[in-house]
Amino acid sequence: MSELLNILNTPHFQSKETLKPQLQQLGIEAGDAVMVHSSLKSMGWIAGGAQTVVEALMETITEAGTLIMPAQSVDNSDPVYWMEPPVPENWHQPIREQLPAFDPYLSGLRGMGKIAECFHRHPLTIRSPHPSHSFIAWGSQAADWMSEQPIEDSFGKQSPLAKMLQAKVKILLIGVGFDSCTALHYAEFVQENRATSPQGAAILKDGKRIWQTYDCVEMDSDRFPEIAKAFPGTISEGLLGQAQTRLVEMKPLVEFGIDWLHKHPAS
Repeated sequence: MSELLNILNTPHFQSKETLKPQLQQLGIEAGDAVMVHSSLKSMGWIAGGAQTVVEALMETITEAGTLIMPAQSVDNSDPVYWMEPPVPENWHQPIREQLPAFDPYLSGLRGMGKIAECFHRHPLTIRSPHPSHSFIAWGSQAADWMSEQPIEDSFGKQSPLAKMLQAKVKILLIGVGFDSCTALHYAEFVQENRATSPQGAAILKDGKRIWQTYDCVEMDSDRFPEIAKAFPGTISEGLLGQAQTRLVEMKPLVEFGIDWLHKHPAS
């Protein structure tokens, strides 16, 4: 969507001062821990764009809270799986040999949206160490929750998600569906009969860049909307800017997702 069309489709002026009351109306308060998934373009034209959204979120929850966003860099992965777009097969091994190692500051985000990319640039955010499935966070629990993320357990019992499940974290979906709900990957990772596939990533080990192979749990976020539809708990709906927005508590949703996936295994 062009910026002009975005302006024409926005019925009234939007800024930080219009977003903050909307966040409060949605149920976001000072001291909250909130994981955000977002689409900036769904919000309409906002003065200041992504920066305004990030500042509105931070000022609403305050430093007493914690703001989290997925920061996945899935292009740091084995090129044999790349399909959007694929690369020539004879490039696969050179990519494995020369792809830069994951760097929490320099490695870009892929498919996370402009709001997450802006949040990544904030000097006080902390990024978890997984080369492909990292998170970024700011606030009172950021250092603790982002401190570790084993390469083979990126979304499981030793991941940042496990620590978040011990707290009262809210999931805020801004203009995106539950297929973007990263927390539900935890439900996949803790299944007893989970399937895995070989994967790889460029990392730093003992100060040297290496290509690290590992087993990655097979994930299917296309099933997450089914889990949300069946979820008997509360999913609040509202607007942030022009975006349809949903708010749900992480722990009950993920616990329901664990049971749902157990009862509905992938075919």
